[in-house]
Amino acid sequence: MQKHLLYILILLFPCVGICQKEIDSTKIDTLGYVQYYIIEGDTIPHEAIGLDEVVILGKLKFKDRLARRKYLILRRKTRKVYPYAKLASDRLTELNERLKNIKSKKARKKYIKILQKYMEEEFTAELKKMTRTEGQILVKLIHRQTGQTMFDLVKEYRSGWKAFWYNSTAKLFSISLKEQYDPINIEEDYWIEDILQRSFQSNILEEQKTALDFSFYNLRNKWTDTIKTTSTKN
Repeated sequence: MQKHLLYILILLFPCVGICQKEIDSTKIDTLGYVQYYIIEGDTIPHEAIGLDEVVILGKLKFKDRLARRKYLILRRKTRKVYPYAKLASDRLTELNERLKNIKSKKARKKYIKILQKYMEEEFTAELKKMTRTEGQILVKLIHRQTGQTMFDLVKEYRSGWKAFWYNSTAKLFSISLKEQYDPINIEEDYWIEDILQRSFQSNILEEQKTALDFSFYNLRNKWTDTIKTTSTKN
């Protein structure tokens, strides 16, 4: 599986380098939050002024030790693969800009091939270390950062047949390249977004705005109510 995922990334995202910070991942773990703005000592509600969201995350609370363990595992995997998704978005933008200036079809293919080879030599070892679940999270996060699924990206930059073949191969390992990132309707994706927001605030991960249309403020309100309702019924 890792080999196929690596090949897909090589085809799509030529790049130069990647750097991850080694920071204590136990810092700033919080759950509830309040959204507000403070201007010269006055607290102003979110609706009163058109600025970017300022989200203060509260302390994480788990219903049991198993739930906490699941969250910590998801956090480790998410932090591991997110830099690759961010880099994919950066390099996709860079690739499109450079290809605009290359008119010859032959020259375009040659340029892509050279950068694909460079990426393979640079990141083969790291990408091969990914597990199946890490690979699926990476597929979702690439959708978060680019606004396109891995399947659509392969289809756009290679061919419809190759996109179909890659997706069929990935399915053998329970990975779908058509998988979308949907924190509005999928609870695990919401927790991934929660992990990302906490990691951005604690400077563990470098923030890159999502290409998708959702608000973490609204997500938090929805899932807090949903989780409380579910716990009450149980």
